[in-house]
Amino acid sequence: MLEALQFEFMRNALMAGLLASVLCGVMGTLVVVNRIVFLSGGIAHAAYGGIGLAFFMGWPFLPTTLGFTLAAAVLMAAVTIRARHRADTIIGVIWAVGMAIGVILLDLTPGYNVDLMSYLFGSILTVPFADIRLMLIITAVVGVALVFLYNDLLAMSYDEEFARIRGVPVTALYFFLIALLAVSIVVIIQVVGLILVIALLTIPPFISEKYARSLFAMMALSTLMGAVFTICGLWLSFTYDLTSGAAIILVAGVAFFLSLLVDGLKNRRLRRRAQAEALEAADRENTAESA
Repeated sequence: MLEALQFEFMRNALMAGLLASVLCGVMGTLVVVNRIVFLSGGIAHAAYGGIGLAFFMGWPFLPTTLGFTLAAAVLMAAVTIRARHRADTIIGVIWAVGMAIGVILLDLTPGYNVDLMSYLFGSILTVPFADIRLMLIITAVVGVALVFLYNDLLAMSYDEEFARIRGVPVTALYFFLIALLAVSIVVIIQVVGLILVIALLTIPPFISEKYARSLFAMMALSTLMGAVFTICGLWLSFTYDLTSGAAIILVAGVAFFLSLLVDGLKNRRLRRRAQAEALEAADRENTAESA
């Protein structure tokens, strides 16, 4: 990996990946504990409409995609609050319509020559330094928001009614969380693509949730895992000429299934120990009755 860092595009890719790991660690943890993974998927796929709009109008990619995705995210957030029993259906419709708008706008773009794969599976190796500066700003905004809103987010994530009793503006905070999530997703799409973004948002928090004893510890551990997955994926991509986003998610997927295997072995050991203790207790009772 050190050999690869002599190239500027690899240094940019590493910086983009590490910044994305921070965003995934923080926002992914909030996604998992608030049970809004499906909503996150809707936002990610609706973002494709923003990509199509940017190319069709000839506007800058990131600002245009951010604006479109924010609008879709706010609409989805409003739906989940006002029509919870229909939220999954409506989010699915917005998800599909957003992607359809993107595809049609790309079809209508004069001189269409967009590399579709780079947006579906990421183009971290082509991220320019200007986008890295924007990623740094967004990461800083998320960090500042976390510092000032940590206790409110903690209360809302685990007990919404308690948060309301404490005076937390739950509805406004929820919309703010969804807006931050939308911005983060657009940034992460550049790293792993819109198809794989949910995996990077959810796999590290899923694994870290088992070992962390606080929301902050879960965020920190998720960030560390995301960084490890990114570095390993970039190494695989550089060494074996693989698609970088898919390589990153492949590493994360291997870690995910290993964690499931470890959990299964641990649960089996605990069950055997419980059975052994139950048998010992029964033997002691029988011995006491015989005496």
